[in-house]
Amino acid sequence: MPIKLSSQKIIKEWIDYNDHMNVSYYLLIFDKYGSDTLNDNFKMGEHSARTTGKSTMIVETNITYNQELKVNDEVDVNLLFFAHDKKRLLYKMEMVHKTKKYLASTIEVLALYVDLNSRKVSEFEEEKVNIMDDYIKKNQKEFDNSNLKFFSKLKN
Repeated sequence: MPIKLSSQKIIKEWIDYNDHMNVSYYLLIFDKYGSDTLNDNFKMGEHSARTTGKSTMIVETNITYNQELKVNDEVDVNLLFFAHDKKRLLYKMEMVHKTKKYLASTIEVLALYVDLNSRKVSEFEEEKVNIMDDYIKKNQKEFDNSNLKFFSKLKN
């Protein structure tokens, strides 16, 4: 069962001339209401960037557009999978219509942990590794690692 990260209502400004949500806003929703939520959970989000100079940067994504969304639709952003190595995060999320329950979109993300001062990839601090490992242990049964495109990029 997916892990709910957030919900979001589709607003008029995201609708294009085809009268549905423009593809660019799928990425915005996944980034702002999915990735940012995960980064905050793992103490790697905006607060970390501002106070420690370390955060994550997405380097690869794979998005599917399964069914269109229209103005005022509401979606849940759910986590399907999460893993990490010493420097990378790998996760997959889905966007599901809140009432009709159809799959609107998925995204798989590969992100790097970066020292923003040197702009170089960095290893996670022990505290962050522990937070992520506890999260994985708690939610392992919910994760589905099938059909992942970037899984082989994690280094063990």
